[in-house]
This record gives sequence, structure tokens and C-alpha cells, in this order.
Amino acid sequence: MANITYSEQTFDCHNDETVLECLARHGVELPSSCRAGVCQTCMVKAVEGTPPKDAQTGLKPQLQKQGYFLACICKPEQDLSFIDPDDSALPQIAATVVSKTRFNDNIMRLRLKPESDFEFQPGQFLNIHREDGLVRSYSIASLPKQGYLELHVERVKNGKMSNWLHKQVAMGGKLNIDGPHGDCFYIDDNPEQNLLLIGTGTGLAPLWGILHDALSKGHKGEIHLFHGSRSSDKIYLVDELKKLAELHSNFFYTACISGQDNQGYTAGRANEVALREIPKLDGYRVYLCGHPEMVNSTKKKTFLAGASMNDIHADAFTLSNS
Repeated sequence: MANITYSEQTFDCHNDETVLECLARHGVELPSSCRAGVCQTCMVKAVEGTPPKDAQTGLKPQLQKQGYFLACICKPEQDLSFIDPDDSALPQIAATVVSKTRFNDNIMRLRLKPESDFEFQPGQFLNIHREDGLVRSYSIASLPKQGYLELHVERVKNGKMSNWLHKQVAMGGKLNIDGPHGDCFYIDDNPEQNLLLIGTGTGLAPLWGILHDALSKGHKGEIHLFHGSRSSDKIYLVDELKKLAELHSNFFYTACISGQDNQGYTAGRANEVALREIPKLDGYRVYLCGHPEMVNSTKKKTFLAGASMNDIHADAFTLSNS
């Protein structure tokens, strides 16, 4: 018999009893609907103990890796402590600024050294907390083995956080961060699968991390990266990505400009160029990062082009001018 802990209460779970049934027997309600592992309404996140693999049936590999499971089909084999997904806020930790370099006039590479353990997957994001309560999210472009957190920070007009990071935060300064968050990262469960990566602006940051993670783990399928912007001042790491394409025969890179100053680049929006060049996405895994309008519309289009919804991973940036 296993014990389960939820909402700071511990209950005994009978053999052959699901977590959902156990909670109901003790008068605790958990949102649910189908009770058959289909609708995913009862999805929760393990914080201690490991849920059975059967309890993760139908969930994306990224969610499985983070400990999410379905209470209606979970018959725990060991003691298990879990929380609601909305309650998964992580404590803040301090991080030191170890590097500030510019890609161009608008975008900066910021590297942080966490002062305590910070386990993450490249492509996830963290939150930076300023002392006045201002919070902004930034995607992680580095690999865990590099020992630092790399962020790509675009300076936004009238943006309080971005301008503060660009102009006022100094080398050696301390920032408060929490995370990691998000499920837009690489899983090496199918190294032969073709990957399609589409990003706009600093949406390149998570894709840069995902790309390097896939290549470092020996991904064999084709990897297509389409990075775009309205103007060339938001296209960066072009030479590095071209060099990477020369080194890896399975990696293909296309830089796109949708505005007038597109000389030397592919003309058009990155998502439109990508779907024009790869119109059939059956069997592909897709990563979409950047402007929310692009991300949301392209999720639908890639699904209609043949990609499974379980293989479409998205990180739509939150837009803010403050």
C-alpha cells in the first residue's frame, strides 16, 4: 500500500486503487472528467516519488520528463507526493551576471551563474524578478554542461526590464530568478525524426538551445531552422548558424526578412517560407518560438500540414511595453 500526499495531506492508497479514487474516498475533489486517461483534466505533477509509466499515457514526452501524470489512471507503486500544475511555482534563487555582450544594437547575450542548483532543459524559460516587483520571462539558450544560463535580451522601447538589463545591470551584479518553466525542449526518444524549428526575433534563443542539445546528443534526422524578422537588426547569430550547417550535414538554416531590407536573406516571413519549402510535415517534430500571433497561427498550419499535435511544441512570447 502506497501513501499519497496532496495539498499538504497524506492518504493511504489501497492496492488497485487510482489516485483519483483514493482522493474521492477521502472526500478530496480533484478536477476530472473522462476518468479514462483521455481528457487530461486530472493531470497533476509529482514532486516526490515516481509515477508509473502507465499513468503518463498520452502525455507529451516533455511533460512526462517533468513528472506530470494522470490521477485517474495512476495506481501508485510507491509513496507519491504531487501538486496541481498551477501550484508549481518555484522559489527564487540568486544568480550572478558573468557576461554581457551584444549581438547588435538591440539584442544582448546575457549569461548568469546560479548560486544554487538550477536543473533545466535548453529551451525552457526562467523569470527574472526585480526588487520593485517587476517580473519578465526569458528563454534559456545554453546547455546545462556549460555551467551558465544564457539569455538573449532584446531592448524594447520603453521596456522597463529590458532597458534595465541592458543599461544598468553590471558585471558581477546579482539577479533573482525562478524556474525553469515550459515544455518546449528536445527529447532524444526518436533520433531519426525530422525536426522543424521556426522562430522570430529572440525566439531564436530557445531554438538555439534546442538545436545544440539535439546535435550534442547525436540527432540523426534532418533539422531545419527558419529564423525571421521584419528587419535585419533582429536577425543575429547568422555566421555561427551557417558554420554549424557546414559542420552538420543534417542541419539546414534559413534566415528570413519580411521587410524591405532583405538583401542577402530569404524574403518573406519565416513561418511562410518554412511551410512553402516543407509543405508536408508527416512525422516531423515542430518547435515554434517568438511572436504569439506567428506561433498560434503556425501551430494550426503545421497540424494541417501533417504534424501530430503531440509533436508540436510552442513557446509564444508575452508582449509587454512596460
